[in-house]
Amino acid sequence: PRQFDNPSQDATLAATFVAPSGRSVSISGFWDGGNDWRVRFAPNEEGAWRYQLQLSDGQGAQVANATGDFTCTAALDETVFDQHGPVRLADHKCHLEHADGTPFFWLADTAWNGPLLSTAAEWDQYLETRVRQRFSAVQWVATQWRAAPDGDVEGQLAFTGSERVAINPAFFQRLDSYVERNAAAGLLNVPVMLWAIGSGANPTIDPGFGLPEDQAIVVARYMVARWGAYPLAWILSGDAKYVGDYAERWRRIGRAVFGDQEHAPVAVHCGGTHWPAEEFREEPWLDILGYQSGHGDSDSTLEWIVKGPPAQEWDKTPRLFQLNLEPAYENHVAYHSKQPLSPHTVRMATYWSLLNAPTAGVSYGGHGVWGWDNGTAPSTDHPNSGVPLPWQQALTMPAAEQIAYLAKFFTTIPWWTLSPAPELLIEQPGEQDVHHYVSVSTSDKGDLLVAYMPMGGTMRLDATQLKEGLTGSWCNPRTGARQAAIALVPSGVATFTAPDNEDWLLILQNPSGG
Repeated sequence: PRQFDNPSQDATLAATFVAPSGRSVSISGFWDGGNDWRVRFAPNEEGAWRYQLQLSDGQGAQVANATGDFTCTAALDETVFDQHGPVRLADHKCHLEHADGTPFFWLADTAWNGPLLSTAAEWDQYLETRVRQRFSAVQWVATQWRAAPDGDVEGQLAFTGSERVAINPAFFQRLDSYVERNAAAGLLNVPVMLWAIGSGANPTIDPGFGLPEDQAIVVARYMVARWGAYPLAWILSGDAKYVGDYAERWRRIGRAVFGDQEHAPVAVHCGGTHWPAEEFREEPWLDILGYQSGHGDSDSTLEWIVKGPPAQEWDKTPRLFQLNLEPAYENHVAYHSKQPLSPHTVRMATYWSLLNAPTAGVSYGGHGVWGWDNGTAPSTDHPNSGVPLPWQQALTMPAAEQIAYLAKFFTTIPWWTLSPAPELLIEQPGEQDVHHYVSVSTSDKGDLLVAYMPMGGTMRLDATQLKEGLTGSWCNPRTGARQAAIALVPSGVATFTAPDNEDWLLILQNPSGG
């Protein structure tokens, strides 16, 4: 019955849902333009639900209210989320899982600009390709930012203003269909709420950097209200270095956005080789430390993945779950060699990241896809990244196609039982040259071992620590082919020699079911 000058700032819609069990859930609604206010909610119990809605003005006075009820029936089992429920962090904080406890293997594609700049038909093409390649999630940016300063393909901005932002519902209404289609395709939505690097031609275009703290909270809370009912994981802030007062700023924002309600998993996305674990270890709203090994190809960059914090600090307590959300982008010009990053370099960063901590998943990025580029110039505000292929061609670059093999390798074994076991190596081939660094992980029962050899050669394992009865196979991450792996085992040492000098996965497992 009442209009507001700035509805998202001047009014709040509170919703309370009561489950058949009597459990109460409180969430926020959102303004959707004109006099339209909406609530989106995903019930998780079958039976009769009741709800109460209350719209209040900025002084807390009630403007409108409503009550009602509905019946929740069984899911239709059309997607993995229908079958197993939304995604959450497991209690042991070693991997993600669905609501029914089924492990969720994070294999995310980086399509930062995809939903912003694609047409509906283009996005359908994207989804068809990434589903075929067996991705399980898609990372994308949900506002204007440094690589899309003009907003979406229609020129719409998520918000205008700075000191007192005005939300633009039309921008988010268009993205609703992308959120829905991603979920229907079985891909977990992973939107970046507030890109925060604050560099480039217009640093303040990144909302996580340019907006005052209270206004950044307004924008982020609007997204939670609008999309929180869908299967997703949030990236609160993108590409920032969380140190000192800046880290405290993000702790306050995280608490304000997520601290008073149930929510999907929340990540922070860090700048290259930045590791702010101690800054966030005690934050209850944060589920994922999303680190970035980045787009360098120097020895020190590669060593950071296998010898640095990701490999050394994963078992500190209280445990902080980690994922590499931005390893080397395929075909992106490397920071050090100034050459396009090869599929082999991408595979090294990917497989090392899967095995340098308890196996949980990893993200992939392809130059041309993340910027939704047409192939005529470097991505917007990234002049040193190189001219990419058009996004249509970049979708099927070699390492992207090889993701399907990675997914098959890991999802056909109990990957969630794997933890690093470098002590099994008699010697580490990568001590002298990091390009030969062998990563080894085993299951807690010892009935499964996975090792990645980036340059082939010979690997020697302590056979006295291996469970009897294991059978071996070589898995080719370039072709998906498998072949038997035979070890020579004299004097308690199991020696495996890779089929050639390319990269290989070795899998030892118990044929009875391990």
